[in-house]
Amino acid sequence: MQQALDFQDESEAIHALLSPLTDDDYTKPTLFKGWTIDEVLRHLHVWNIAADLAMSDAEAFSAFLGHMAAGIRGGRLPDFEKVYLEDLSGIALRDVWIAQVRAMTPCFAAADPKARVPWVGPEMSVISSITARLMETWAHAQAVYDALGVERVDTDRIGNIVRLGVNTYGWTFKNRKEDPPGSMPRLRLTAPSGVIWEYGEGDDLIEGSASEFCQVVTQCRNIGDTSLSVQGPVATRWMAIAQCFAGPPQDPPPPGARHRS
Repeated sequence: MQQALDFQDESEAIHALLSPLTDDDYTKPTLFKGWTIDEVLRHLHVWNIAADLAMSDAEAFSAFLGHMAAGIRGGRLPDFEKVYLEDLSGIALRDVWIAQVRAMTPCFAAADPKARVPWVGPEMSVISSITARLMETWAHAQAVYDALGVERVDTDRIGNIVRLGVNTYGWTFKNRKEDPPGSMPRLRLTAPSGVIWEYGEGDDLIEGSASEFCQVVTQCRNIGDTSLSVQGPVATRWMAIAQCFAGPPQDPPPPGARHRS
């Protein structure tokens, strides 16, 4: 399953980004809700563990959900994740996180992609589970790249995130109790390799960088902070609220709120 290998490759790229950091560097706040680099990495690690449990041990996953529900009651998700990981931080956290990634990738790669696994909401397929981990890893890491002032160099594995954005077009509106205002706009996106990816048959058009499209649908950037060309009312509305991740409706960051340091 290529998505599992892409998940590991994306994680390895982030590991390389983190490798020069000292323990003190992990306390640096990011522009994502003020989370520190430690909090971003703990979040990725905890939910990688959860995805691994969901595939390998449904009973243990159910117990995890119980711990989480109790842990976040009246508090912040990062606080629960810190307690769950027993205050693991810095270089030690980085090493445990990447070891978990390397251990779970072969299991997902060898699994039946259509097998169903439980999750926080509705169950999903194994291939959807590992693709979601890739998307979350890529999206949350953007805050770290930004905080460190590093310009990210993407590869065509972000095609997985583009497809998530495409597949969640209708859901973005239904999640807000709205009807989609029309057919999904046409996409004409330039991949990191220079290949053109095209989707949709609507009258409206979104054209430009595939990386920037991914930044918008994962809410790492406001559409106004990208160079994407957005033509038509349907495309404009979608890009204003696009959300390719699960959970209640969330608004994108205000213009200028997320950027590279």
